[in-house]
Amino acid sequence: MSVKFEKETIKNAPIPGGKQEDTAHKIGEALTGGKSQTGYLAAYLKQLQENPMRTKMLTSGTLAGLQEVLASWIAKDRSKHGHYFSSRVPKMAAYGAFVSAPLGHVLIKVLQWLFAGRTSLKAKILQILVSNLVVAPIQNTVYLASMAIIAGARTFHQIRATIRAGFMPVMKVSWITSPIALAFAQKFLPEQTWVPFFNIVAFVIGTYINAHTKKKRLAALRRKYDDGRRDDYPRPSY
Repeated sequence: MSVKFEKETIKNAPIPGGKQEDTAHKIGEALTGGKSQTGYLAAYLKQLQENPMRTKMLTSGTLAGLQEVLASWIAKDRSKHGHYFSSRVPKMAAYGAFVSAPLGHVLIKVLQWLFAGRTSLKAKILQILVSNLVVAPIQNTVYLASMAIIAGARTFHQIRATIRAGFMPVMKVSWITSPIALAFAQKFLPEQTWVPFFNIVAFVIGTYINAHTKKKRLAALRRKYDDGRRDDYPRPSY
């Protein structure tokens, strides 16, 4: 009797943290689909296979626009109307959808084609080197040229000056993050998810760089404003 009673008590006893675990499990199933493969991630991967270019363009455009809003919020860089949604947001979204996504799609496809079926350690290291010495410079050059145009550059000399000033700092960031991201993709991700994964990595890094640049620009404007006030109201001499 006692053994049976103990078993039933254990069976019917509430599990500590059961509601939290159940909620987490439901959220996980909603995202991944669980065994049914009907979650958001599964639906996204299906669209990525059926309509790769359109899905990548929508993803990249959304992330680029969101990056501008988030960077403005972090840097407290408001527009003249007092909010963070400036004219740069749709321009950044257009860049992400119509420039970054197609370029990334083509470059990653070429990179995957060059190393298709090659899974040795030597091949993986060589793929990382090609990515950092060929793919990254192309993407960063196009990125800096696009940012110069969005910022108002209209001549070739202005665009070239922007690229020359920003190329090495951006490349240094790429050389640090790209090998880690690519090694992670090689190990854990199917090839059709590489471009969205790199878009997310670029979103995080780009938000940081964008926010840092905005903070520096705002600080420079404040210094210029303070210097102007001192010139207008010189300190009296005694």
